[in-house]
Amino acid sequence: MSRTTLKPFLINKDDEGNFRLTVRDTRYNSQGYPIVTAKLQDESFKTAAAAKAFARTNFQAKDGEYATK
Repeated sequence: MSRTTLKPFLINKDDEGNFRLTVRDTRYNSQGYPIVTAKLQDESFKTAAAAKAFARTNFQAKDGEYATK
């Protein structure tokens, strides 16, 4: 089992060409197994930079906490 944690903010492009932000939370159970919860945000963005700015403003995201896959 891998101990690498997922980056908490996932930015993906949807079918219409807009960018969507998913906020992920990783916790570990008593056996050390990761439990990941993900919440797709309602907002859509024209650019990935706009999605990052939203994450910084609303979730105190920092550089290096974003993933695109």
